[in-house]
Amino acid sequence: QVQLVESGGGLVQAGGSLRLSCAASRSITSIDTMGWYRQAPGKQRELVAHITSGGSTNYADSVKGRFTISRDNAKNTVYLQMNSLKPEDTADYYCNALIYSFYPVGRYWGQGTQVTVSS
Repeated sequence: QVQLVESGGGLVQAGGSLRLSCAASRSITSIDTMGWYRQAPGKQRELVAHITSGGSTNYADSVKGRFTISRDNAKNTVYLQMNSLKPEDTADYYCNALIYSFYPVGRYWGQGTQVTVSS
C-alpha cells in the first residue's frame, strides 16, 4: 500500500501562484509514475501532469507553460508548481501513484486538496 498526502491548496486570485505537494509513504523511486489530477464540480477527473521514475513529464494542453511537475526523491515528494492561475483551474486536485514494475502493483490516490482561483 501507498499513502499519499497532498497539501498546498487554497484560495488565490487569477494570475497568482500556488505550489501543491504530495508526500508518499514509500520511496518514490519505486513508484513508476506519479501525477496530479483534478476534478471540477460537475466534471470528470482529468490528468493535469505526471512524472515518471525516470523524470519524463507530461502535461495537459490546458496547463502547458503554466504548471510544472517535479519530484524530490530524498523527500519522497512530488510537487506541482502552478503559475498564472485562471478561474478555470478551480478544482479539487488529487495526487496519484501508479505502480506496475514494483510491489504492490496498483493505482493509489490521495485525499485531494482544493484550489480556488477567483477572478
